[in-house]
Formats: sequence, C-alpha cells, structure tokens
Amino acid sequence: MNAATPSSNTERTASDGPFIEDVPPRRTHDFADLTRAALSLLMAAVVMVFAVYLGGMTRGVEDDAHTAAQAINWLADFPSTVLTQLATIVIVVIVLGQLLLTRAWLEAAVSALSMFAGYGAVWAISVLISGLHDATLSMALVSAATTFGSTLLPDIYAGMAAFLTAAGPRRIRSSVKWSWNILYATAAVMVVLSWHSVTGMLVSMAAGRTVGMLIRFLIGTQNTGVWGNELINALKGIGLDPVSLIRHQDAPLAGHGSLAATLDDDLAEGSRIYDLETAGGRRFIVSVLDAQSHSVGYLKQLWDWVRFTSVSIRRDRSVRESVQHHFAMLLGLNAIKLPAPSPYGMADTDESAILVLDAHTIGLPANLRTLTKADAVAYMRYLSVANRRGYTHRRITPNTLARLDDGTRVIAGWHNGDNASAPANMALDKVQLLALFAALIGVDDTIEAAHEAWGQTTLTTLVPFIQKVAVPSATRALGTWDKQLLADLRTRINAMTDEELAENTEPVTLARFSWRSMLTMLLIIVAVVVVFTQLNPEEIIAAIRNANPIMALVVMALGVCGWIGSSISLGALMNRNRRDTVGVFMSQVAGGFATVSMPAGVGPSFVNLQFLRKSGYRNTQATAIMSAALVVYYAVYFTMLVIIGLFTGRNTFTGSIPTNTLVIVLGIVVVVLSVTMMIPPARHWVTRRLMPLAKNYVNQLLDVLSHPQELTVSCLGALFQNITTGLAFWAALLAFGQAANPIEVTFVFMLAYALGSAVPTPGGLGGVEAALTFAFVAFGVPQGVALSATLLHRVVFYWLRIPLGAAAMKWLDNHNLV
Repeated sequence: MNAATPSSNTERTASDGPFIEDVPPRRTHDFADLTRAALSLLMAAVVMVFAVYLGGMTRGVEDDAHTAAQAINWLADFPSTVLTQLATIVIVVIVLGQLLLTRAWLEAAVSALSMFAGYGAVWAISVLISGLHDATLSMALVSAATTFGSTLLPDIYAGMAAFLTAAGPRRIRSSVKWSWNILYATAAVMVVLSWHSVTGMLVSMAAGRTVGMLIRFLIGTQNTGVWGNELINALKGIGLDPVSLIRHQDAPLAGHGSLAATLDDDLAEGSRIYDLETAGGRRFIVSVLDAQSHSVGYLKQLWDWVRFTSVSIRRDRSVRESVQHHFAMLLGLNAIKLPAPSPYGMADTDESAILVLDAHTIGLPANLRTLTKADAVAYMRYLSVANRRGYTHRRITPNTLARLDDGTRVIAGWHNGDNASAPANMALDKVQLLALFAALIGVDDTIEAAHEAWGQTTLTTLVPFIQKVAVPSATRALGTWDKQLLADLRTRINAMTDEELAENTEPVTLARFSWRSMLTMLLIIVAVVVVFTQLNPEEIIAAIRNANPIMALVVMALGVCGWIGSSISLGALMNRNRRDTVGVFMSQVAGGFATVSMPAGVGPSFVNLQFLRKSGYRNTQATAIMSAALVVYYAVYFTMLVIIGLFTGRNTFTGSIPTNTLVIVLGIVVVVLSVTMMIPPARHWVTRRLMPLAKNYVNQLLDVLSHPQELTVSCLGALFQNITTGLAFWAALLAFGQAANPIEVTFVFMLAYALGSAVPTPGGLGGVEAALTFAFVAFGVPQGVALSATLLHRVVFYWLRIPLGAAAMKWLDNHNLV
C-alpha cells in the first residue's frame, strides 16, 4: 500500500492523495463451501434412493429425454468418447488459460489436483457400489457407455465438477461460468442419446462437486472485496474526502470467516475496521463486510431460523442486505433518541458493503465485573425504550453491554435486530438481558432491577419464555453461569404472582427440535415401520370379507363405546372448570395412535398426561390424575376377572399367569433400592431430591382418590370400557357364525388380552393376536374362526385406530390440548 509515513498524514492534501495503511487481502475459508459440499452429498444420496425405490420415475424421465432427441440424432454417429473428451479439453484449456494469464498459480495447481481427486472419487464410488452386488442400484447407474466395476459411473462429470469448483467461484471468473454451461450441455446430450443414465450423471456430478467444495474450503479462495485505493474511491462516491485510511491491526481479521466482532462498528461480525480522517478534520469508522466473510453469519441466521419457532428471525442473504439493514437499525435508534453509533452513509460494490459511522459516537466495553443493580436498571430501561418503538435486538450477550465516554449505559450490536417486531421477540430480548444480569450480579438483584425498570406485569409475562434455548451460548459460557439459574428466575418471578396464574402458565414453544417434537417424530416413524412390516393385508381382507357386515358394524360401535367409557373414567377425575368434554374424548381417540408406537397401555397414558398438562394442571397434578385413572382401570379390570371367574368357574389359564416374573421384578427393584440407600451420597440425593417429589405425588394421588362421587363415576366409566371391549370380541365371533356365552367370552378375552399385552411390542402386536387365538381355540372355538375373529377385533381396536388417532392428535394439537 502507500508507503507514506503516518507522521506525514496531517500534512497531506487531497491533491497529494490520501495516506493508506492496509493489510493485503488474504485467502478466505468460506463456510458456504462446506454447506454446498453437504448439499451435494445429500443430492447424491437422494438420487440413489430414487434410483432404487422410484426406478419407474427415473426411467420415465430418461424416456422423455430420448423422445426429445430427434434434433440431435446425428450426434449418435460419433463415438461417445469423442464428445466427452472434446468437452473436457475445452473446459480445462480455457479455465487454466485464464488462471495462468492472471497469475493465479495456486488456483491453477489446486484445480488440477481437484480434477484428479474427482476422478479418484468416482472410481472409488463405482468400485464400492459394484461390490455391494445390488442389482437394482447398479442397473440404475449403468448405461451404454459405462460398465459394471470401476467404470460404473461416468468420470467426466466428477472430474470436471471438482475442477471447476476448485477454480471458481463462477461469479469472479468468466471461463468458469462458461465451462459449467459446457458441462451441463454435454450432460444433456449424453443422457438424451442414452450414452449416460440420468442417475449416473447426477451421482457423478454430485461426487465431484463435493470433492471440489471440500478442497476449496481447505485451501481457501482469494478475497475479492474492496481494498486500499478501491476503498478510497468507494468512500469518495458518498461525499467523503479521505486524507488517511488506517486499518485496525488488532481488529479481528475478516479473511477467515470468523464471527469475531468489535464495538468499533457496533459488533458487525467478520468485518474489516478502518479509521478514516477527512480533509475537513472529521473522523469516521469504516466497516467493510465482504461477501465471503458474510457466509458464516448468514448460516448462523439460517440455523436460528430452523431452530426457533414462534419467533421471527432475519435472513440477510447478501452482504448488501445485511449492511443496509444495520444502517437502517442505527438510523432508527438515533431517531427515537437512543444513544447508538451514528451512521454517516454506506457504499456498495460487487463483493463488499461499506458502512461509515461517526467515530465520536462509538461506545466502549462495559466492565462486567463491576456492574451493579443500578447498571442493570439502566440497561433494562434502554432496552424497554427500544422495544416500545418496535425495535428488538435478538442477540444480547456479554459483549453487547457498552458505555459512552460520559458513562451512559448503552446496548450495542443491533445488526441482528429488527423493527416492527412481534411481542414474542420483545420478550426474548428481555429474557436474554435478564439471564445475562442474573449471571453477572445475581438473581435477586436482577429481579429487583427488572421490577423497577419493567414493572411486575411485564416481568410476569416473561416466565413462559425463560428457557435455555432463549439464552445465547455466550451468556451460558460465563464462569458465573449456573444450570439452575433459569429455574431460580422462574421460581422468584412466580413467587411474586398469583399462585393460580403461576400454575396455569405453560412454557412457550421456542425450539423446533424439542424433546416433544423429537418424540413425536419417533412415534410416527415407529408407527410407519409397524404398519408396513407387521400388517398382513391378505389375511385381514379375507377376515373382513367373510364377516357378517351387521356384526362387524356392531364391533365398530362397541369400539366407540370403549372410547366413551375411558373418557368418562378420565373426565370424572378432572375439575369441572378444566374439563373439556370433546377434548377428553378426542384424547382417548388419540391414544389409539400412540398405542401403535408404544407397548400396550403406555401410549394412552402418555397422551393423557400431555392432555392434562395442557388443560391447566401442573406436572405433579397431571401425573396424579393420570395414575389415578390407571389405578381405577386396572382395579376394575382385576375385579371383573375375579368375579366372572368365580361365577363361571373358568380356570383355563391358571398355570399361565406369570406370577414368578412379577415377584422377580419386584425383588430386583427392592434390591436396587436397598443398595442405593446404603450409599451415603446416593441416599442423600434420594432423600433431598426424589423423596419430596414422591411425597408430593402420593399426596396428589390420594387427594384424587379421596372423592367418592368422582371415583364412583370413574369406576363406572372403566367398567363400561372393559365390558364393551369384551363384548366386541363376542360380536366378532358372531360375525363368523360362532355363538358363545358373552360373559365367558368377556372373561377369556380379558385374561388372554392381559397376557398378550405383556409382550413389549407396540400395542402388544403379535402377542395379543397369538394369545387371543390360542385362548379361544382352547375355549372350543375352531381355529379358523378364532383367528378371523381376532383379526376383525384387532382391525377395529388397533389398525383402524391409527388413522383416527392421528386425526384426533392433529385436532388436539390445533386446539393446544396436547
């Protein structure tokens, strides 16, 4: 750069030219390259899956392409290698020619090496796929110009894709741009003429693209933003007359995709910082953000957008959008009279965006170790003013706490914020500041400061948003951070509010990837696997086709009655003001969907627990009511077995009941508990943490069971559920012409169903069918009839409940009841 000494800076004039002290541009490790590599790898995987499982679609695309090949049939007379070799030579010559003419020696060498790596990668993939001996996959990849083995995939696409990717990006080199067009045209011709398959071409190109992107990231790409004299010219374009431009040597270098930031430009991530002095003696801070360095910031925005729900997240695709938004945010803060860096203007080039700030308005970092409650109040009031005018920060971390020369406390780093914000974003801002000060000055002082700055009403509304996902990682990385800090905040704020209101407060769903969403996804996956692996449509269709239609409808009606009985049993245990009759019924229907993914009894209990929580019950109360419903159900179930068994004299399965298993399980539990209590640390943990929870739960359970009227109604509901379920099997036998005593059928069904449900499969699948068939064959029912009746009963009480339960689950979710 300019060799003038800094001492001559003040003596220079516009005619002499400005004094420039800059750092030469460095190679940039662009994280967008890693993203593109991952996407290319994903594309290859998706293409191969389509080739195996949707081969008809792939062949249809190829047939359509061949139909459109009339205009280029004359090319079929040439050997396929002629066209591919010609395209390869043209691409390599024009790209390497431009690289060598511009003295881009490193890029030329790396591009050539990448080409070899692309060829090697496609060779290895071909050998690997051929070695799998998967005829379907191999046939989808092979073509007229390729063969099984090391040449299964056409290598031109992998080699050229890796070569052009390493020589790129295309936006800065015209030869790379035109070479990609040549490669695409070649691929189209080769597929149309049936020389290469669509699948093989796409997999090969994706493999080469992945290799090239990985190499490009490791080597880095030359930064093509504005530097030195080009930056001076850009500043002159917005009315500035630079005398000196000096790069901050201690600032984070923006050549490495770093998210490091400095208060000099309001914490813009990955920017280059310069001190600018003009001919009029004014001083400015110049922040230059390059397109390549912006990639990692954009990826962070995308990750937040995917990770969060219920709140809006900015996504600035280009560096120009990012700087323009930052400029507008600072103008807005100044307009509402909040201390913030004062923007002079901005300039823009193809690869960089420039923000110019008044140097006299830049803040200084706050001393985090000396902050007091008064400081917390000042920062909270600053944020409150911004929020009231619709401005939200979105990322309040320790380094955003700043001060001016006169001691005024300000919040910096508004480039990630937004205006016209929703209440949820404002609440998140306050929660982030609340958590930060709780870690810095303590929970009690923070609550007092928030009460003074925001008021109790605002503080109460923040409780549903106080979650770990809302707190930035930089705050959680503080040495004073405690895992219990957020729980302490919630407890202290709830202690200031009405107890009934605190109990009914449910956390707002902020994270898409919560345990609940992951569990729901897992249930759906398990359900799909169960349906497609265990469903035997031929047997089920035959059973339904041979059944008496009227009796089959009776079985279905009794199935609905079972839902009604379980609804009465659960609803009777709930408070009348929290009982949504339709919601209770739909929760029982939804239990059928959960059953397909969990062992029998577990799925409906899980749905009931979630439903009770959403109905306004706290965790311990909801668990107590759900447990009480289970106690009532199994008590009625056992009582019915004993009474019917005594009156009918049925003892068919006396030797089959696994009493020893139950004793063994209980013995193991007692031994483990005893050994645990012998160890002092474990005993103290159990007595201090688990015993209060268990005592509270038992008290809640006893309280639920201590209301005789509600308990009686609940028992009647469970009785109705068990009777209708048993009679449904009796109706299923009648559907195939088998008459039997309904009371005895109910007894045998209940006992066999209990034994079959002990199998730890979703809904007792397999175990229930086997137990029912065996039980009724022993009861005297012909084997064919017993199997058909079992299948009909399971269609109504298991398979049919899957879609109905899924619809009910969707209804509950739409009404915020699960």
